[in-house]
Amino acid sequence: MTNTTTRYIPAIGRRKTAVASVRITPASETIIIVNGKPASEYFKTEERAHVTKEPFIVAEEAGTYAIEVHVSGGGISAQAGAVRHGIARALIKASAELRPVLKKAGLLTRDSRAVERKKPGLKKARKAPQWSKR
Repeated sequence: MTNTTTRYIPAIGRRKTAVASVRITPASETIIIVNGKPASEYFKTEERAHVTKEPFIVAEEAGTYAIEVHVSGGGISAQAGAVRHGIARALIKASAELRPVLKKAGLLTRDSRAVERKKPGLKKARKAPQWSKR
């Protein structure tokens, strides 16, 4: 006997090396829990906590959800971006008519930028050793 009102909708969000596993469940108010803490507590700065709420700001009539996120890898800023991506993907699974709005805002596109690898003979990815003529 499954109750459809308490069933969660899963999604995965990624940014650099951070991976966020998102579960959204319909609720009376929107609450974002990241690794067992409220988003504002986990992402200490207001800017990063705001990044996680961006999909709801863009899609005003998205409804209210309890969001549980498990995020790992990367830095705190990449984790915030991964959470945003995961929430946006979960919202379109919940309500398909939000897709054009979220797509236009660029929240469904996976940010593919990552650290470039170090090349042999160079000090870093692009920095070459100092050149001397003699």
